[in-house]
Amino acid sequence: MAFPDRLVWAVAGDGGFQMTLQELAVLKQERLPVKIAIINNGFLGMVRQWQQFFYDKRYTGTPVVSPDFVKLADAYDIPGLRVTRPDQVVAAYETAIATPGPFLIDFQVKEEVNVYPMVPPGAAVDQLIRRPKPTVVQGYSGVQPSF
Repeated sequence: MAFPDRLVWAVAGDGGFQMTLQELAVLKQERLPVKIAIINNGFLGMVRQWQQFFYDKRYTGTPVVSPDFVKLADAYDIPGLRVTRPDQVVAAYETAIATPGPFLIDFQVKEEVNVYPMVPPGAAVDQLIRRPKPTVVQGYSGVQPSF
């Protein structure tokens, strides 16, 4: 509402979006052209990420059942798309931008896709962990968190 002439994106995980999904009604009622990107991994992502890095992947209470977000948006007469492959991202983005009014994109991602920066449990914001750097460990080339 503060910047009606600017392109505004709301980016949320599937768990976080479910905590605020009633705002779809506000977007529709107030005719706000906010574009929504849901990063959907089927988990409460931040807590799952903590469990991965700090609790030996003991996932407890973090898997989340989600509605069909595209159908939910449609119930508010808000258009939306589901993206399941990387080659669909650009077209979905372009469609969202070209569509007047609100638009929702449900990006389906792998369960262990992580988001950075992150704050470790019990740490202060200035102790955040930035994106890890690729490392090579005994012949394995992968990404390891840098704490």
